[in-house]
Amino acid sequence: MRILLILAHPEPKSLNHAIARRVMETLKKLGHSILLHDLYAEQFPCVMSGSEIAGRNPVDSVIENHCCDLQNAQGLVIIHPNWWGQPPAILKGWVDRVFRSGVAYRFLPGDQGEGIPEGLLGIEKALILNTSDTPREREISNMGDPLEAIWKKCILEYCGIKQVTRRMFGVVITSTFEEREKWLKETEELVVATYPAEPTAG
Repeated sequence: MRILLILAHPEPKSLNHAIARRVMETLKKLGHSILLHDLYAEQFPCVMSGSEIAGRNPVDSVIENHCCDLQNAQGLVIIHPNWWGQPPAILKGWVDRVFRSGVAYRFLPGDQGEGIPEGLLGIEKALILNTSDTPREREISNMGDPLEAIWKKCILEYCGIKQVTRRMFGVVITSTFEEREKWLKETEELVVATYPAEPTAG
């Protein structure tokens, strides 16, 4: 299976990067092919212009390549920290520019955007892995877990991805080595559960 892995954290020594490495190691063991986009390392151009919104000009080659990677993916893994109840701006910009009409979704003829779109992605399952410094109980009681709504309802289901698994690891800032190792082990288990081993030719 072709898995698109999106990583959005600026610090290479972060838990997010460790999670991404464990995801890649596990997917390789399971026989999947992985395409990694480390958005900060690539300096992804996350700012959309007015002409791009209006569709007056063709998208540049970087965005076109990302769109192609998304369209060709059979699985999706997104790794990012929880910043103010949202993904980092670079990842939001990636969604804005890559989850485009005609790429990730389309409206049926005669629909000007007021209806429910048709999802175009050939991805059945997505795995979202987040880190946070907010205790989960406070996240739920005070904010209602905004990342759950953003990824499941506002983006992925909208584009046809029906099965979304999401896990928040935290509190990171006070975590011990043993806790982080436990989270990495859980990451491995989530990957195996979401994307089982590819059948071998026999």
